[in-house]
Amino acid sequence: MDEPAKRNRILIALGGNAMIGPGGDASVAAQQAAVTRAVAGVAGLVRAGHEVVLTHGNGPQVGNLLTKNELSAHEVPPVPLDWCVAQTQATIGFTIQNALEDALRQVGCDRRTATVVTRTVVDADDPGFGSPSKPIGRHLPRAEAERFIEMGQTWQDRGAKGWRRVVASPEPRRVVDAAAVSDLLHAGYVVVAAGGGGIPVVADGDGWRGVEAVIDKDLTAAILGRELEADVLVIATDVDHVMVRFGDPDQEAITRTTPERLRELAAEFSAGSMGPKAEAAARFVDAGGIRAVISSLDHIVDAAAGAFGTVVTSQS
Repeated sequence: MDEPAKRNRILIALGGNAMIGPGGDASVAAQQAAVTRAVAGVAGLVRAGHEVVLTHGNGPQVGNLLTKNELSAHEVPPVPLDWCVAQTQATIGFTIQNALEDALRQVGCDRRTATVVTRTVVDADDPGFGSPSKPIGRHLPRAEAERFIEMGQTWQDRGAKGWRRVVASPEPRRVVDAAAVSDLLHAGYVVVAAGGGGIPVVADGDGWRGVEAVIDKDLTAAILGRELEADVLVIATDVDHVMVRFGDPDQEAITRTTPERLRELAAEFSAGSMGPKAEAAARFVDAGGIRAVISSLDHIVDAAAGAFGTVVTSQS
């Protein structure tokens, strides 16, 4: 384990479900309470002198916006998906800032916070655009889904549950606004950035153009960590450790491992959301990070120190 007094640059990726209440409660009060819980440990890391960047998921929040799109489509044009990501970045970032500043005051730490509405570059010819497969939003009856298919969206029949929209989930290549995040860190800010994996953009002449896609936020976190030269990546999820043979009598928690070994084990849990988290952790360490840790929200401080969770380093 590293010397506890060492000060690091730490990137913390909060899962989207950490931003909502029990049972998927997405009311404003429930989301604010969930965020307050999520940042409690973060305040301790900042007080200890670490430089901290937060990123977050936004799946439930984007799902809410898509529902509003569908319910109001007869009155106003639906908002494109890249706009939905931008809106949720700002809303969640604002909520995190308020909660984190309160938590910092409670531990006697005077630090400023900032949110960067962040763009992430993807390739226009990424294979994902040719075969959209990432489900988003709610299920609808076929007749309602067809209305949106006529608008150019892709929907799939999901059996008894109905039809569901699917979009591309291209590989993130770089974070356009990483330099702004770095400048804010150097100025002493705790920064919220690249929420939801970033707003997906492709090259358009000398600039950028938003596209209808969603990016895995953990894979973007690995890239942002590399671009910021972060020491530690903490991927906060709803389990204490990555598990192999999960649910079986002989299930086993992975406590310490290497990128190579983690990838070897990935076939056992890649069917769920853990696959991208494991790949993101491996990529971060491969790119020079001291360690990546996958663990639960309640153990962020110990995870950042490499004392809890699934700790990934170049040497086990």
